[in-house]
Amino acid sequence: MAGRAGMASASGGTAWRRFALALVPALTAAAVLAAVTGEGGVAASFSVSGQRFKVSADRLVGQGFAQYGDVVVTADGGRRPVLMSMIGRATLTGLCQSVLMPTPVGRVTFLLRAGRDGRPVEATNLVIDLHQLSGDAAFDDIEIGRDASTLDTPPGLAGRPGQVGQQAATVRISGLRQTAYAVNAGTFRLNGLRLSIERGDRECF
Repeated sequence: MAGRAGMASASGGTAWRRFALALVPALTAAAVLAAVTGEGGVAASFSVSGQRFKVSADRLVGQGFAQYGDVVVTADGGRRPVLMSMIGRATLTGLCQSVLMPTPVGRVTFLLRAGRDGRPVEATNLVIDLHQLSGDAAFDDIEIGRDASTLDTPPGLAGRPGQVGQQAATVRISGLRQTAYAVNAGTFRLNGLRLSIERGDRECF
């Protein structure tokens, strides 16, 4: 029995070591992304992985909002339809982001949390390649059905001629829940940032 227990322990240790080695690049990339995004250094476009992740927030408040349909290209050449959503300046309270990943020791959840204890997350030029969104939303000075190529709120972010778009001076969403392919921002201040990796399905929702 002692021999079997020792072998099981060694096997488990080996599996976790393999998992740790596989995970290091992902966590390193996440740490670099957080640091670079915070300094405004993330490029405006990139090939996405094609894997959707979940984002939730107790409340989002934004100034300068625009939205239109588009297609993103994955690293393997695939194409995914998305609802491109842009906010010039945003604050998010109670932010949670989660990615569910398969590993040699079963599924694990990579979690990012920030924006609690009265210190909201702050972002500028926020761009979300959106798959689905739900929540209670309110808009001010909204224009629905505007040609996407003429969108100017926020300035500098527009779609193709002939596409249907919408824009608003402000947006407020409570109980935000969304799935997305990518999030891109000029600056992203993650106040009270907490990163963790947890075994099993521990997604934001």
